[in-house]
Amino acid sequence: MRVKKYRANTIKEAIGRVRKVLGPEAMIISTRKLRGRGEDNGFEIAAAQPGDDISNKDSNPLGEVKSELMSIKEMIYLLNHSDGIMERLMMNPGILNLYARLIRNGVNDHYARIFLERAGALKGHPPNHMDNIRRKAIREIMQTIEVRDPFEARLPQPGMSGQAGDKNRIIAAFIGTTGVGKTTTIAKLAAQLMLKTRKKVGIISIDNYRIGAMEQLKTYANILGIPCFPAFNRKDLVFALKRMGGRDVVLIDTAGQSQYDTSRIEELRKIITADLDISCHLLLSVATTESEMNKAAINFGPLNCHSYIFTKADEAERCGSIINQIMKLRLPISYITTGQNVPEDIEKANREKILNLLLSRN
Repeated sequence: MRVKKYRANTIKEAIGRVRKVLGPEAMIISTRKLRGRGEDNGFEIAAAQPGDDISNKDSNPLGEVKSELMSIKEMIYLLNHSDGIMERLMMNPGILNLYARLIRNGVNDHYARIFLERAGALKGHPPNHMDNIRRKAIREIMQTIEVRDPFEARLPQPGMSGQAGDKNRIIAAFIGTTGVGKTTTIAKLAAQLMLKTRKKVGIISIDNYRIGAMEQLKTYANILGIPCFPAFNRKDLVFALKRMGGRDVVLIDTAGQSQYDTSRIEELRKIITADLDISCHLLLSVATTESEMNKAAINFGPLNCHSYIFTKADEAERCGSIINQIMKLRLPISYITTGQNVPEDIEKANREKILNLLLSRN
């Protein structure tokens, strides 16, 4: 690997020199601030030709980063989106690499800075403290991510009327826009709850709009050998819940609807009333735009959702919208789905795995 060094008074000038000689695909190997006499304001960048053997990246974002490789093109992008923060980060490659990974994977620059600031990364610490600062920044991200298992055994809530059925039964409704994956998610959860935790499961559909929704659920239910009932209004729902007597878990499929259709959201809220002790879980597709994801979370707010289920992570080029969403509207994450296979492609939320989603993709 042929490494060349370039010096200039500013970061932009140094990067400009590398780009002019080696091109935008050149890889940055290291950066440092020059400390020699008369060079207090200078910077040095070591870079390699594109195509050289530089395949020594550490694939484990939780371990020590052995290489801080970044293309000139990526560095220019960061310079244009970071409002002066780069000069402080350039002397600390480990922190710069963490920041770059977050930005590349879709984490909002504002939130990336919050994590670095909370960890003390922007306070001018000497380079030998940077490994510790980087670990602190990762801990800050981890602490932001709250996870919850909606099917943990719990005591009955005080003040419930009991008309929904067994007092220790868990009833979960799945909310979201059309095509987000509610029915498939319910099938995955039903199978896993039966096979892994030996729960007695029942399914109810209150999807009165989508043709074939009930038939699809019934097909899954027949394969699993569990009851599946329709409900067209609140009275039907109460009756269906009574017929589920003896079930440990009841999963409720709801109609997919636009997050802008407030009348239908209100209609659903009137069916799923608080006295039925139903926990609602909001499904959001990681593959959708961040603005639409946030709009859905806000407009489905009247249903008082207990957790996020992020779907279609396998279809998303970047997963930073997960952390952006929980920074905007704090809810725990219960599950992440990663494909169409039933029941395999769903995982219980785990902080370390979510962090890997945020940092491992490039």
